[in-house]
Amino acid sequence: MTSEVVENELEFYSKAEKYWKDVPATVDGMRGGYGHISSIDINSSRKFLQRFMRDGSNRIGTTRALDCGAGIGRITKRLLLPLFKTVDMVDVTEDFLTKAKSYLGEEGRRVRNYFCCGLQDFSPEPNTYDVIWIQWVIGHLTDNHLSDFLKRCRAGLRPNGIVVIKDNMAQEGVIMDDVDSSVCRDLDVVRKIIRRAGLYVLAEERQENFPDEIYHVYTLAMR
Repeated sequence: MTSEVVENELEFYSKAEKYWKDVPATVDGMRGGYGHISSIDINSSRKFLQRFMRDGSNRIGTTRALDCGAGIGRITKRLLLPLFKTVDMVDVTEDFLTKAKSYLGEEGRRVRNYFCCGLQDFSPEPNTYDVIWIQWVIGHLTDNHLSDFLKRCRAGLRPNGIVVIKDNMAQEGVIMDDVDSSVCRDLDVVRKIIRRAGLYVLAEERQENFPDEIYHVYTLAMR
C-alpha cells in the first residue's frame, strides 16, 4: 500500500508541487512529452462518457462537470466543455490555471471556478456535479487521502452523477516515482480504495492504441 511506500507525507506532497512548478504550461508538458497521444486519449474518453449520457432513466445530466488535476485545461477544453454547460477546474499549480484562461479561448467563459488546491485538501461542493473527472493525478495522493477525496466526490455528485478515474495502472503492487513524487498502483489496489470510499464501479475499460512503453491506462466510472 502507499503508506508503506510514502515515508514522509509532507515531503511527498511538497516534492510533487515543486516538480509541477518547473513543468512547462503546455499540453506536451502536462503529458511528459507524450502530447501526441492527446487526441487518442480524448476520443476514447468521449466514447466512454457518452455511454452514460444515453443510459435511459439512469443517464447523467449535462449541467456541470469538475476537472480534477486539470493542468492548463486540456480535458476541460476538448472533453468536458463540448459536453457540459459549465465546468470547474482544480489544480495545485497556480501557473497552470493562469495559462488555462488563455488556452481555453472563448469557451473558457463557461468555466465557473478555477480552484488552486491539492486534491487532498479539496472538497467538491455537495450535490453539484454530473461528472467528476480525475485523470492522471491519483498517484499524487496517498491511499487514505485518495479514499477520503473519493468520499467527498461522492457527496459532490448530482442524482445519477458519476466519478471517473482515468490513470496509469501498475502490473502488480505499487511503484514509487521519485522524479515527480507519485505512486502508480495496480488495478486491484485502486479498486479496493474505491470500495473503501463507498463507491462501486459501473464500468471499466483499458485504453487502446497508446505507446507500448508506457503504463497501461484504465478508465473506471463509479458512483
